[in-house]
Amino acid sequence: MTTFGDYININVRIEDYIATVEMDNGSPNFFDLDMLVSLADCFEDLDKEDSCRVLMLTSTGKAFSGGANFQGGSTTPRGLDKSGRGHLYDEAVRLYSNRKPIVGVINGAAIGGGLGLSLVPDFRVGCAESRFAANFTRLGIHPGFGLSYTLPKLIGQQNANDMFYTGRRVRGEEAKQMGLLDRLVAKEDMLSVATDMARELAISAPLAVMSIRETIRAGLPEAIKTATDRELAEQNWLFKTEDAKEGVTAMGERREPVFSGKLPAAK
Repeated sequence: MTTFGDYININVRIEDYIATVEMDNGSPNFFDLDMLVSLADCFEDLDKEDSCRVLMLTSTGKAFSGGANFQGGSTTPRGLDKSGRGHLYDEAVRLYSNRKPIVGVINGAAIGGGLGLSLVPDFRVGCAESRFAANFTRLGIHPGFGLSYTLPKLIGQQNANDMFYTGRRVRGEEAKQMGLLDRLVAKEDMLSVATDMARELAISAPLAVMSIRETIRAGLPEAIKTATDRELAEQNWLFKTEDAKEGVTAMGERREPVFSGKLPAAK
C-alpha cells in the first residue's frame, strides 16, 4: 500500500490498483471550495496514475458529507469563496469528468451538496445508518451540485420530486429500494464489500472499462454544467429572500424554520 499526493482534507492510498480516496474534514465532513478543488485535483491526478484503475470514495467520521459549509467556512451561501475566484459547481463539473470508475462508501449522512457528491460515484455501498436528503427547501433555496439532473436520472422523477419538495431524509433501506444504494450491508461490512466491488472492476481490462464508461456517460459533464448554471442562477436570487436567511439561521440554531414566502424587495 502506498500513499498518494498531498491534498487539502483528502487522504489517498493505493493498493492492488484501487485508490481509496478519503474525505477528512471532521465529523460532518462539510466541504468548502478549497476542499472540492483538492478533490477534483485528486481525481484528475488518479486518472493519470497507472497504478490506479478504480477509485473508492469514502470519508472519516460519522457522516459521508454534510454538504457545503455555510456556518463559518470559507464558502459563502452562493458557492463563491470569499476571494470571489470561483464557485463549487465548477468543481462538480470536474468531478463528473473523471475517467475511471468510482465506488462510493456512504457511511452516514449525505445531505444537500453532500447528496450531490454521493452521486458522483458509479456505485454506492451503504448501511441502515446511511441517510440522504436534498434539504434545500429547508434552507429556502434551490437544489445544487447538478442534483436537478442526476437525482431524477438515478431514482426516477417522482422519487426525486418527493426528496426535492420535502427535503426529507431517506434512510438506508428506502435508499436501496429507490436505487440510491446498490448494496445495503451492515455498517462494519461496508468497506470490505466496497473493496470487493472495486476489485471486480480492477481485474477487468482497464482501457475497455474506461471506454465503456465514457460511452455510457457521454455528455454527462456538459449536462452537469447546464444544470449547475441554472441551479446557481436560481440560488442567487433565492438567497436574497427572507426565507433563505431564516433557513440558514434555523439550521445553525438546530430548530424548525418558519418561512414567510415573501419575494425580495425590488431595488
